[in-house]
Order: sequence, then structure tokens, then C-alpha cells
Amino acid sequence: MNIKSLLLGSAAALAAVSGAQAADAIVAAEPEPMEYVRVCDAFGTGYFYIPGTETCLKIGGEVRATVYVNETESADGDDWDSEVRARVVLETKSDSEIGTIGSYIRLQASQGADLGRESIGIDQAYITVGGFKVGRSLTWADDWGLAGESDAFFGNARFNTANYTYTSDAFTAGIGIDDLSDVYTGNEVGMEAVVSASLGAATVVVNGVYDFADEEGAIAGVVTADLGPGTLGIAGAWASGYSTGYDFEAEWAVGAAYTFKATEKLSITPQVFYYGDVADAGAFTSVDAWAADLYVEYALAAGLTASADVRYTDLDGGDSNWDGFVRLTRSF
Repeated sequence: MNIKSLLLGSAAALAAVSGAQAADAIVAAEPEPMEYVRVCDAFGTGYFYIPGTETCLKIGGEVRATVYVNETESADGDDWDSEVRARVVLETKSDSEIGTIGSYIRLQASQGADLGRESIGIDQAYITVGGFKVGRSLTWADDWGLAGESDAFFGNARFNTANYTYTSDAFTAGIGIDDLSDVYTGNEVGMEAVVSASLGAATVVVNGVYDFADEEGAIAGVVTADLGPGTLGIAGAWASGYSTGYDFEAEWAVGAAYTFKATEKLSITPQVFYYGDVADAGAFTSVDAWAADLYVEYALAAGLTASADVRYTDLDGGDSNWDGFVRLTRSF
């Protein structure tokens, strides 16, 4: 065999080997398709599916900036103060064989040193299954009152609680147990209940609470109805005696408010309230009081609201006081 034949044979062998290796080359796998966020419209607007699950998540919140003024000076000698409050809300919902399972978390932080409102933490956190709710929550009593700022009756309305709500098209009823341990040194409980009904243009809501430690309770109601270019509201409340757990502001209270819808964006609410036997130092007194305020709210844009309030309060045979605020709220 000469040199020429040897070179030609080697080239042929190399070509064959290269061809075999090319045929056996490893091909990179195609990347897995990404799962983009999907809108979940089963539980209302704003929800989306958490990727890889069938749980729907909604994220919201609020930033609120307020300047308060008060005729009565604070302990530091100031007659005004500013406050900024931030809230972040996380809601989840999913269907299951035992009904809709939900969760609600509201984180809140606020800063307002002179008025003693500096705080940060969990404002609410609870689980819902169907009509059942368990966790830390504002009670139904927190919704009592009218559209203005001069109404007050239930001083405490946030507890670790468990309750059940039945809801139909025009009727709602609920009952629950509140853990009052935040207020008492021992383990004490209270009971709360609510009934509401829509009757055409009017809505009636009745709240009831009972403090087993003090053995005192209260009942309070609100009636609202569309009237003319706005909404009229009438509210009343009565307590059998002072409750440390729910911290009633007075033995009884009655008031009225009218929210005038001046334009699509502007609403004006005058309100007046009268209180009988106001509470002081953990007991009802024989002193009555009345309060009135004017609340104005204007929608600057979607999710951005400006509001202001001026209020006057007067104790029978005692002091009177002017106070108010201006506020800008961005919600999302």
C-alpha cells in the first residue's frame, strides 16, 4: 500500500465517524412554556389566579394623609397634628367541596405622634368557609353609625372572633362570639348579632352585643333611605349598663344625617347626634351631650378622594369644643 492509498482510506474513515457522531448529537430540550397570570372573575373584579394553583388572589390597599385641628390642645400644647396611615390588603378565595374558602389580611401602619396614633401591625386577619368566619376582625358593631363624623357608640369593635352569617338577596342575619381578653385581665367573652333587610329604597340594620363579664348589653339600629338627591339616615342605640368589653360611649344615643349628592363627584353630609348619660371613667354619668358636624367628600379621580370635616361638641353644663380635619386618600 502506497502513501496515497493510506491517506485516502484515513479520510474516508474520518468522514464516516464524523457522520455517525453528527447523527447521534444531543438536541437541547425545548423550554417549558411559561404560565402567565390568568384573570379570575369567579369572585368579582381584581382577582387573579396564583400561578400553579386554583386559588384566586386580590391585592389592594390605601394610603391616607390627614391634618387634624383641635380647639383643645394636646398634652404637648399643640392644637394640630398630621397623620399618615398605610394599609395593604390581601384576599384569597377558592372553591372546595365544603364551599368557598377565603382569607383576608389587612396590614396597617400609621404615624401621628402628637395624637398618639403611632402603630404598626395586623389590623385584621381571618379565614372564611362559606358563611363562617374565624380570626381577628372588626365586628358588625363597627358598621353602626351614619355618614358623618359625630356618631359614636361602640368604643371597642375589634376582637378575635368566630361568627356565622346567613345572607339572601334582601336579608342578612349573623351571630358570633367575641374574645374580650384584650380588655379584661381574665378570659372573658361577649356575644354579637346582626340583622339587616332591604325594603325597596330603605335599608334597616340592627346590631346587638352582650358582655358576659359585666352582664350588660346594647342594641343599636340604623335606617337609611334614598330621599331626593341624596340619602337620609337615622340611627339610635341603647345600653342596659356600661360594658368594659364593648366600651359604650353613652347609655343611649340618637342622630340623623343627610348625604346630599351635589354632583357625581361631590357629596356633602350634615349630621347631628344627641347622647344621654355619657360614659366617663368606666361608668355612665348623668351628663348629656350633643354633637354636630359637616363632612364633605370629593372624588378627584378614580381611587383618589379629598375630604374634610368640621365638628362641634357640647357637654350639658360643661365644655364645648371645635375640631376637624382635611384628608387625601388614595385607594387601590
